[in-house]
Amino acid sequence: MSTARTAETTTDELNHRAISMLRAVVAGRAQISCSSEPDLFIDNVPCCDQYTAHMLAHAGLIEPAARGVVGDVVPAQLTAAGEAAIPPATAAA
Repeated sequence: MSTARTAETTTDELNHRAISMLRAVVAGRAQISCSSEPDLFIDNVPCCDQYTAHMLAHAGLIEPAARGVVGDVVPAQLTAAGEAAIPPATAAA
């Protein structure tokens, strides 16, 4: 039995931090390590919530934008599911 969570299930449960992490990926500010438990870096600093970074990767919302060997850090990109998971920005009142 697989323990991987589906992107559909996970996107319903995304908190503000996870959405902010996805937005950092969209902005080109994120890198991801090539690993079975990929770590996320924002502005070249390790993300403070690697549990959420792992969840985003395992749910298929983020992925490496380039190939690398285990341990390499490469740019991160959103998948189609990751793009769909970001709520539209609301205008400030």
